[in-house]
Amino acid sequence: MATTAAHHENAGESWAGEHSLAPVPEEARSSTAAHQFWIWAGANIAPINWVLGALGIVLGLSLADVITVLVIGNAIGMATFGFFVLMGQRTGVTQMVLSRSAFGRRGAYLPTAFQFVIATGWCAINTWIVLDLVTSLFGEIGIDGGRGLKIVTVLVIMTLQVLIAAYGFRAIAAFERYTVPVTLVVLAVMTVVAWTQTDIDWGYAGAGLQGTERLSAMSTIMTAIGIGWGISWFAYASDYSRFVPRSMPARKLFAASALGQFIPVIWLGILGATLATVSQKVDPGQLIVDSFGALAIPVLLLVLHGPIATNILNIYSASVCALTLDIRVDRKVVAYVVGVLATVFTVWLVFQNDFAASLDGWLASMVTWVAPWGAVMLMHFYWVSRQQIDVPALYDPPGSSRLGDFRWDAIIAFLAGIFATWYFEYGIPSALQGPGAKALGNTDLSWLAGSVVAAAIYGALAARRRSAVPVASSSARSENA
Repeated sequence: MATTAAHHENAGESWAGEHSLAPVPEEARSSTAAHQFWIWAGANIAPINWVLGALGIVLGLSLADVITVLVIGNAIGMATFGFFVLMGQRTGVTQMVLSRSAFGRRGAYLPTAFQFVIATGWCAINTWIVLDLVTSLFGEIGIDGGRGLKIVTVLVIMTLQVLIAAYGFRAIAAFERYTVPVTLVVLAVMTVVAWTQTDIDWGYAGAGLQGTERLSAMSTIMTAIGIGWGISWFAYASDYSRFVPRSMPARKLFAASALGQFIPVIWLGILGATLATVSQKVDPGQLIVDSFGALAIPVLLLVLHGPIATNILNIYSASVCALTLDIRVDRKVVAYVVGVLATVFTVWLVFQNDFAASLDGWLASMVTWVAPWGAVMLMHFYWVSRQQIDVPALYDPPGSSRLGDFRWDAIIAFLAGIFATWYFEYGIPSALQGPGAKALGNTDLSWLAGSVVAAAIYGALAARRRSAVPVASSSARSENA
C-alpha cells in the first residue's frame, strides 16, 4: 500500500501541519490535556450561555426545571462529545475528513457543507449575542452609541478572531491557555457580585406550567441548551484532538474535553437563569451591567473575550471544511472569507427584533442535521469499523477512492434522520414545529428521534456490507494503534 504522504501527493495535497487536512503525525502532536480543557472551556465562557440559561425562564419554566435540564442534558451531551474527541486522537484527521469513511469520498460533501454553513453562522451569532451588552458596558464608561457602535464592535471583534484563527491550531491553543484562566477569575467575581447585588428569586416557580405545557417547554429547552448543546460540538471535536499524542490515556483526554465543555456551560447557564428570574428577559445582560459599576471594564473584557474564544474555533473549523469540499484555496484565505461572510450575517442580525425566536430557530435547525450525522458517525466508527479506519484511503482523489464516491447506507440514514428530527421538533418558529411533536402535546424529541432513526437505519444497512468495509492494512493498523 502506498504511504500516506504519497496519497496526499496524488490528491494534490502536501502536509503543511495545522494548515493541512493531512493526518497529524505522532511527532507533530504536542497538545496536552490542559490545552484541550482550555480550548473547550474558552469556547463556552461566552455570554451566549447565560442567554441560553435565561431562555428557559422566558418560556415559563421554574428555576429548578431549568437547572435540571441544564445539568442532565449537558452531562449526556458532553459525555457523548467525548467519544468524538477520541476519534481525532485515534486517527489524526479532522472530523469532516473522517466523515468520508462513512459517507464516501464525495458523499461526505453533504455533512461538510452543513458544517461549513453552521460554523460560519455561529461566528455571526456569537458576535451578535454580545452587542447589546457591549453597548451598555461602553455606556458605563462614558462611550455612547447605537447601531453604529455595534457595527464598529462587530468589525473589531471579527478582525481579531479571524487573525487568530488564520494562524491555526497553535495560535488558538496559546490564546485559550493564557486568556481563559484570567476570564474565569473575572467570571467568578462577576457571579458573586451578580448574585449578591440583585434580588435573585431562588425559589422561582415560573409561569406555573403543568402537565403537557411544562413537558413541552422542558423538551424545547433540552433541545436548545441541554443535550442539543453538546450535540452542536460533535462536528468540531476531532479538528483539535488530532493534535493530541496517542500516548495520552483516552480516559484523561475524554475527561479534560468533556469537563472543559460541561463546567462553563452549567456555570453560565445557571447564572443566566438566576438573573432572568429578576427580569424574565432572554438577555439578562443589562442586570449584570447595572450590578457592576466600577467593574464595567473587566466585565467588558470578559464579554469581548467570549465570542473571540468561541469563534476562533468556528473559523478554523469552517476553513478546514472548505478544504474537505476540495476547494483548492489556501486555508488562511478561506478563514478571511469566512470572516467576511460572518460579518455580513452579523450586521443583518443587528437589525432583527425578535431575539428569542431568532436564537431558538438557529439552535433547533442546527440540531436537525447534527443529531443524525453524529449517530451515523458513532455507529460507523465504534461498531462498523471497530475504530480501525484506513486513514490513507480518506485522501484518495474523488472518482478513484477505495472508499467509493458515495456510500448510500450512510447518506440514506442521514437524510431519514434529518426528516425524523424535524418531524418530532417543536421550536419557537412555526416552520420547526413538526407533526410528531404536535401529536405528542408539543413535546420536542427531535434529537432523540433523529439519532435513533439514523443509527437504526445505518446499522441495518451497514450490516449487509460489514465484511466489505475497508479495513486498514497491517502497516496502517500499527500506525493507528
